Amino acid sequence: MRNRSRSRFVWRRRVLAGVILIAVLMAGYFLWFRDSSLVAVDEVEVEGATANQDQIDAALTQASDGMTTLNVDEEALARSVSGFPTVASIGVDASPPGKLTVTVSERLPVAQVKVDGESAAVSADGYVLPGFETEGSKLPPLDEDAGVDAGLLNAEGAAQAAAVGGAPEELRERITAAEWDPERGGVVISLEGAPELRFGDGERSDVKWEAVVSVLARIEGAPAYVDVSVPDRAVSGG
Repeated sequence: MRNRSRSRFVWRRRVLAGVILIAVLMAGYFLWFRDSSLVAVDEVEVEGATANQDQIDAALTQASDGMTTLNVDEEALARSVSGFPTVASIGVDASPPGKLTVTVSERLPVAQVKVDGESAAVSADGYVLPGFETEGSKLPPLDEDAGVDAGLLNAEGAAQAAAVGGAPEELRERITAAEWDPERGGVVISLEGAPELRFGDGERSDVKWEAVVSVLARIEGAPAYVDVSVPDRAVSGG
């Protein structure tokens, strides 16, 4: 009985050792294979980029050099396009053996501003967006208080852009201008066929636009302005 028990013990140890050896070999094989030229990235497809597309394609292709579809450095890819203000974020999908699909989420233009005498598109979060065409567009202009420093709008300009950016699609094309006027509470938006709209700052702009829609639907007479700086207590007057 003692010999039989000892034999079982030895047999179990051998099985365990074999399992461990197989696991180590498989792990080593995977570590080798994931960096193997057999799964090297040889094609990068970029989707979603409408501005600066050629430059973004080139940057991502260069950044992917040396990667494989089993070992993708997404942070390196994101860094490669971080210098493009139009790129808000990217998503990466690897398809072995060699294809990467990179989906770009763009910052979209909501208004335009003068930069060194030239019109430039700006996003709702205050980025100047080189690469987007403004000529012939319906992007509303921001006023001269909307300054630009290092590719970003100043506080007054950012508030205007945020207020414009929160507009629902059906009203955005009716916006003709935005301006900053402290005497009228901050951001003032001109909307075709409506009183002037006073937004205060650019915070909660989507909620403020909901208040605008509600007030315009039940407004009586022809008030000079609608003030939604406190959207829960929107008022009209003048």
